[in-house]
Amino acid sequence: MNERAEARTPAEAAAEAVKTYIRLHRDKLSRDGEMLSLLLPERFAERGVGDMQRYVIDRLRDENAALRSERDGLKGAREQVIRTGEAVQTTILDLLDARTFEEAIRIAVNAADAFGTDCAAFCVESDGAAPKHCEGVRLVALGTAADILGPESTSAVLSKRGALLLGSPGRECRSIAVFRLQVGHETPVLLYVLGAREPDRFRGDEHANLAFFARALERSIRAWLDLPRR
Repeated sequence: MNERAEARTPAEAAAEAVKTYIRLHRDKLSRDGEMLSLLLPERFAERGVGDMQRYVIDRLRDENAALRSERDGLKGAREQVIRTGEAVQTTILDLLDARTFEEAIRIAVNAADAFGTDCAAFCVESDGAAPKHCEGVRLVALGTAADILGPESTSAVLSKRGALLLGSPGRECRSIAVFRLQVGHETPVLLYVLGAREPDRFRGDEHANLAFFARALERSIRAWLDLPRR
């Protein structure tokens, strides 16, 4: 007994033909923005997309711009690391050439510009009534270093508290690098602080370079104060 073909309305037959065409020509269809927008008008309307091809091109352009921006940012960060490393080497040599303790302190404070930062200061813990600024040296309350760095850490990168550590120039700083200088057991707690208005600074290799300078500075101060090696 022969089976008879299922009867279909013209609309059903046309729909099936369209499905067959789509199955056979998927690659061609994916490149035809006009046809896609006709097949899926509601979806394109919701997204505000009238031309799928234009939508894809614009999206690729935006992604490409984002990638270029990320590449340029990484390049700029790498160049900053190189500049900081070179500046650290030069400033350490300047420390070795210092003829007085005051000159060594002044070299470290004035290194802010060479390091690509906006300000620098020494913070000395004291039981004085209020922090005072004097030639790059600030008095801060006892326990400030432990509060910021904890009992063991020798450095940290902060996004705030610049005013406490750097005074009025630190209010606009969004990146603050703090290094504990372990000069001697009997000396006051001493911090070397750098501040930059630019956010997200002092990471990775740049932080490592500055930490190396802090260790050199620590040894220079110890030598000028004629203290034993730790």
